[in-house]
Amino acid sequence: MLTATLLSRVYYSEQLEVVKNMLINLLKGLNVEIHELETTKRGWLRISFSGEDENAALSLLEKDIGLCADKLDKFLSIKAYVTKLDRNELVLNPGVVFPGDLDAVIPLQQLQAQLVDGRKVAMEKIRDLYGLCENMPLTIKIISVGESQAGAMLAERQLRMFRFWTKSLLDRVIVLGASESQIQRALKNASCQNDIVGMEALGLLEYAVICKFGTDAVGLIPKIGKHLSMAALAVFNPRKIIEFLNSTTLKYWQ
Repeated sequence: MLTATLLSRVYYSEQLEVVKNMLINLLKGLNVEIHELETTKRGWLRISFSGEDENAALSLLEKDIGLCADKLDKFLSIKAYVTKLDRNELVLNPGVVFPGDLDAVIPLQQLQAQLVDGRKVAMEKIRDLYGLCENMPLTIKIISVGESQAGAMLAERQLRMFRFWTKSLLDRVIVLGASESQIQRALKNASCQNDIVGMEALGLLEYAVICKFGTDAVGLIPKIGKHLSMAALAVFNPRKIIEFLNSTTLKYWQ
């Protein structure tokens, strides 16, 4: 039997059954049986399974979902979930098995350098521009490891995603804490299917709903939100970012 800690979390206990069904579908066709699905102390999913295809299943889980790292090393790029947006730093829960209680911290100055061309703007402004919020998954790079916390920055992969989103000029509704089928059902019930062009998976229970050109994501939130009462919703608005940055800075996105 193999046990793996997945780079994904659940938001409440009832979602374990939803995620288990998702994993069963993912592993369909492989001769494996899931014996247990639980959460670690910090909320990461831990799965135990066995069968003659268990090694292939592990490889598939690593490819499609990702596995938590055994330990936090300098220069490691890893997925992490935002736990707190303080005035002077962004605090995240990195996907690592040991030490399991170590936070990763991105200082405000680092975010300013990476996201707003070094401008001395408040965390609140950066949060507003990029839709940053609690439980949002981000890919980070570890730059130092201390006894109580690790220093980090946004990984190049994360920056590329933000650049692509910005260049697309399409609003996105960030949905945290719902499955793809739950979001699709909410869009149907809210009669918003014609307002979107697709969905991007940020995790098992985190998605970016891509709006059609000219559709305002802010206007969709109250329509969708009432059908996703357990999820958190945020907005990524490219026009707001472009308007904030001057023409010189815009060369960064080209």
